[in-house]
Amino acid sequence: YLGLVKFDFLGLKTLDVIQQASAKACPDIEMSSLSLDDPKVYEMLQDGDTLGVFQLESEGITQLLKRLKPETIDHIIAVLALYRPGPLSSGLVDDFVERRHGRAPVEYPHELLEPVLKNTYGVIVYQEQVMQAAQVLAGYSLGEADLLRRAMGKKKQKAMEKHRQRFSEGCAENGISSKLAMEIFDTIEGFSAYAFNAAHSTAYGLITYQTAGLKRHYPAEFMAACLSWEDDQDRLVLYQQECREMGIELLLPCINKSEEFFRVEKGAIRYGLSSLSGLGDSALKKILSIRKQGIFGDIHDFFDRVPK
Repeated sequence: YLGLVKFDFLGLKTLDVIQQASAKACPDIEMSSLSLDDPKVYEMLQDGDTLGVFQLESEGITQLLKRLKPETIDHIIAVLALYRPGPLSSGLVDDFVERRHGRAPVEYPHELLEPVLKNTYGVIVYQEQVMQAAQVLAGYSLGEADLLRRAMGKKKQKAMEKHRQRFSEGCAENGISSKLAMEIFDTIEGFSAYAFNAAHSTAYGLITYQTAGLKRHYPAEFMAACLSWEDDQDRLVLYQQECREMGIELLLPCINKSEEFFRVEKGAIRYGLSSLSGLGDSALKKILSIRKQGIFGDIHDFFDRVPK
């Protein structure tokens, strides 16, 4: 109402995981330039090997991946948008999966919507598709389409009645009867209750793919980064178990070899000192600073050189 723009800035520790893992594994590669059609990455996701992969760690979404069998970045983006209570309870997810595998026909509310909904098998998944539908069918401007999206999403009844009239008139100019226009409007309105923001899902989908790519091709570096940035002790145990199942040896913390974070050491992962309970940040940095002058000979040497 004040005419101001609101921005949400999301702080993700996953970005630190990607930065640390890629710096150790492939420092010359720009993560944003990764090929998005690596079949080995999609095979890993199809198998449900998702622990550590951004947004795909829960049991429910892992099972959805096994059903869907993603093969493209579009599939990943759609999964992130669809795995929410609304689409799951409404049957939209089942429709998407069945149509993706050709077990159910791909149907469009109107033939003009095929270019808009082709990537999602005729299912309206994103808010942007609601806007595009209004543009294609009823000649809405982008600004008008955004107002429609908001009215539908927030169920603003008075605004919806105005849009019904506007939509019907716009469709008539495209040779669509009033009756059919209202049927399409009702269909779009029903889908809009579950539509997600495609821009958000796409940004997250890219991070999801990057973490999956790192896990598939640089497993030790990736798991070391996951361990380094995890504060929850239960998840630390999960990640350590995952390392063992992946055949990555975990080396005990060592006062002379461990760094602040977990790191790869001859194919194994050396425990990071920052994850030791009771060792504060200032004490850790002091110990590492003193160690630069030479490793500790024994516990007595350690006591002699390190302040109380």
